[in-house]
Amino acid sequence: MDISYVVTPFLAWLVAGVSKFIINSIKAKRLAFGLIGYGGLPSNHSAIVSSMAALIALKEGMEHPAFGVAVTLAFIVMLDANSLRRQVGKHALAINKLAIGASDHQVLRERMGHTRWEIAAGIAVGVAVAAAVCRLLV
Repeated sequence: MDISYVVTPFLAWLVAGVSKFIINSIKAKRLAFGLIGYGGLPSNHSAIVSSMAALIALKEGMEHPAFGVAVTLAFIVMLDANSLRRQVGKHALAINKLAIGASDHQVLRERMGHTRWEIAAGIAVGVAVAAAVCRLLV
């Protein structure tokens, strides 16, 4: 097995996660451990799936059937991040507002989805990581 297919998505997740932590910490002017998770720039999910699609394109070619599968999966993940998960975040915001004052209410996480810019940044991270892995491990 070619180890680059295992290493690439992990590195994309790591680079996107560390980048997001640094960006959130700068914005918050403190270490932003509470902001780790869904949402934010860059999108981890977009970085992971786009890194695999890019790696397949670089190593196997865009005509390879696996590239089509990877692009399809990437589109599903990115559409979900931009639409469904953002709606879940909006619902959590509304529920939290309705539940103000309730003693037993556990605050729901409101930051769930991604903007198009956050997704685009995730794609950029994924493609860059795939290119780096392809160059270093070939």
